[in-house]
Amino acid sequence: MSQPHRIVFANEKGGTGKSTTAVHVAVALAYQGAKVAAIDLDPRQRTFYRYFENRLETERRREIELPGAMVGVFGGPNIETLDAMIEEASEGMDFLIFDTPGRDDKYARHVAAQADTLVTPLNDSFVDFDLIGHVDPETFRVKKLSFYAELIFEARKKRGLATMGGRREMDWVVLRNRTQHIEARNMRRIEEALFELSKRVGFRTMAGLSERVIYRELFPSGLTLLDKGHLGDMATSHLVARQELRSLVKGLNLPMPDKGESVGQAA
Repeated sequence: MSQPHRIVFANEKGGTGKSTTAVHVAVALAYQGAKVAAIDLDPRQRTFYRYFENRLETERRREIELPGAMVGVFGGPNIETLDAMIEEASEGMDFLIFDTPGRDDKYARHVAAQADTLVTPLNDSFVDFDLIGHVDPETFRVKKLSFYAELIFEARKKRGLATMGGRREMDWVVLRNRTQHIEARNMRRIEEALFELSKRVGFRTMAGLSERVIYRELFPSGLTLLDKGHLGDMATSHLVARQELRSLVKGLNLPMPDKGESVGQAA
């Protein structure tokens, strides 16, 4: 039986828009006709799960049908239980998405090492950059990899050895998420540090989702920017945000089932 493509949204730091990005990617895939399952690995916050819970309530209240995902929450107690949940959730699915907590977590590390696509959202600051690399305070050159980057680097090497068995290589994507108008010199330093580190570790960088109030406003209803028939009149900034999202999904190069094609424009 073929396994679903595993997309893991992972960052050991909170506040980077990780869950919001994960939800929108899941809905974008569902709009493309893919069968999507998801596991929320943060049993305390449950942000991803709550978003889809709100989405189901909106469907009931408005008597509409919205593309979505089958979502479960994992709360332990061990890796074996998680693997069993993954196996059950994978049945008949095209994609399996994981939303991980914004802290060091053994379950998050476990699924990250098995990802087909690993997405690490970062804010444009050296506070967030420190998650993957440490820089010199004067030159801003990368001094060494962080523990997290080393973990993923080793996982990708092991994954590379397994590609002869037909499993695709892990694609590690660092998203520059929640971007704002920041001081140009600082932005340039971060770009240079990311470029330098990407050559060492093998990730690629992409523009993610900008900081926008609309994402916080949509959470109570569980709607996304892709649900254009149910959002009412949209401001120009919302239309720009939707195009930004479409570009993000397209850039992830996710394979659509039985076609060998990448997910392109969302609904």
